Amino acid sequence: MSIRRVLPRTTLLAILLIALVGCGKPGAPVVVQPTPPTTPAETPSAEPTVPALSDITIDFKLVADGFDQPLFATGAGDLSGRLFVVEKTGRIWILRDGVRSEKAFLDLRDTVSTDSERGLLGLAFSTSFAEDGLFYVDYTDKSGTTTISRFTASGDAANRGSEQVLLKIKQPYANHNGGMIAFGPDGHLYIGMGDGGSGGDPKGNGQNTGVLLGKMLRIDVAGDRTETRDTEYGIPPDNPFAGSTKDAQEIWATGLRNPWRFSFDRTTGDLWIGDVGQNSWEEIDFQEAGSTGGKNYGWNVFEGTHTYPPDAPVPAEAEKYVRPVVEYDRKAGQSVTGGYVYRGIAEPDLLGTYFYGDYPSGRVWGLRRSASGIENRQLADTEYKVVSFGEDDLGELYMVDFGGAVYQVIAK
Repeated sequence: MSIRRVLPRTTLLAILLIALVGCGKPGAPVVVQPTPPTTPAETPSAEPTVPALSDITIDFKLVADGFDQPLFATGAGDLSGRLFVVEKTGRIWILRDGVRSEKAFLDLRDTVSTDSERGLLGLAFSTSFAEDGLFYVDYTDKSGTTTISRFTASGDAANRGSEQVLLKIKQPYANHNGGMIAFGPDGHLYIGMGDGGSGGDPKGNGQNTGVLLGKMLRIDVAGDRTETRDTEYGIPPDNPFAGSTKDAQEIWATGLRNPWRFSFDRTTGDLWIGDVGQNSWEEIDFQEAGSTGGKNYGWNVFEGTHTYPPDAPVPAEAEKYVRPVVEYDRKAGQSVTGGYVYRGIAEPDLLGTYFYGDYPSGRVWGLRRSASGIENRQLADTEYKVVSFGEDDLGELYMVDFGGAVYQVIAK
């Protein structure tokens, strides 16, 4: 099942032309898909009615500050009430009721490279962390190679010596490392990989299914050791290229430039991806729950809905590329930060709203999908460096300011 409607080429060219000349207000995100790519399920009767997006304003309540380049926050899924804060420089801290632990949960400063966009970039806890104590990290090692590792933890401390490296991916440049990792509703680990860096994807990684760069990966962390494959992880048999000797079997989706934060809606299972643009367009991509994978989000043939380079002709098979649900230009921001659909309890007015932001400008937007279409609205214009959003165990939403603080997102 695809999130795009298959359109005649002439219709698609017309849509692309409209996008190129611009629509919507200058400096504001543009809804690319006027109707939902899939029809959302009816709202359960037990779910409260929320106010219109135009009636919502949000604020940011300080939880804790004093961090060294924080770039992610998450709960462990064990209902412990702990919030784990990841620092780019290599440490993970625990917050309890806004109080930071005296010692770091994990310290990888002697292992992580931190120049440019490198660092400790991602953290995901096993879906059964309360029982097995397993968690996973994504970092660039001293040589700049992306490393996906598994650790064990007990109490408030990780076992530094328990590291098991699952996957290493060489990076040709220091930027566009992706770094987000998360478990999907299917129990598999998803890994967002940038195109390898520099600018414009000079090696063509985004469209090369023989490499792992510029992709969304999906692996089975239970392991797979056979006569024909010797890895610390398995390939889900329903991956698009499972069993291939030509294409990388880990690939779930292609055509990504630098997916800076993706998330799964904890209620619907839909996947949302914030993909950072090159020089002109930032985008939010979407994959409906139950997808069989194999989507191509277009980079570096398209940047958003626009051909790349800008003067390139529309390709003959333009319809095979999945268009974003929202895109915005440099008048609105410069580097998108993907977020989450709010599914918490404390802020019922925010229920069902997807929050995303822009790192340099500090703007935060809300997006909603319904049977009548997609609605998008700016909800805040801040001075924060909006580097990430995060969820705790109960689905409450947080915003991470790269300047050193973590805030809870609340309704005014």
